[in-house]
Amino acid sequence: MTAALSPVPEDFPEHWFPFVDALKQTWPLGLTPISAGFPSPAEDYADRRLDINEYLVRNPVSTFFFSVQGDSMEGAEIFDGDILVVDRSISAVHGHIVVAFLNGERLVKRLHRRGGRVALVAENPTYPTIELHEGAELEIWGVVVGKFKRIGA
Repeated sequence: MTAALSPVPEDFPEHWFPFVDALKQTWPLGLTPISAGFPSPAEDYADRRLDINEYLVRNPVSTFFFSVQGDSMEGAEIFDGDILVVDRSISAVHGHIVVAFLNGERLVKRLHRRGGRVALVAENPTYPTIELHEGAELEIWGVVVGKFKRIGA
């Protein structure tokens, strides 16, 4: 494998980048969990406020957002149309879901790095594992740390 030149934000005009000095916006957050099983008594007030940036963006200058296209990561709950939160400051390790460039192609896969073997693994059995061999150009661009998804209406 050879290291490719690292892509820069200007290479992605169709993607969103956080504002380093973004205005802090908070939303009511109840500390009492919502039951997804049997109903439980709920409290009628918010216990504190949630700032989405504070929750999902650990390092604003190295965090980027990418829209997902395709279904290869559905087993990891990453679906077509989701928006991924990607942090470039995190060093990718075995098991991380990463945004990578393989021979110039951008993709999102799970990183497999064990015993000298490096592979990019889809989370959908209809997609093959991508085994990396000598001469492949791989750039691990960032680690997926979260996602946004719209539900229903």
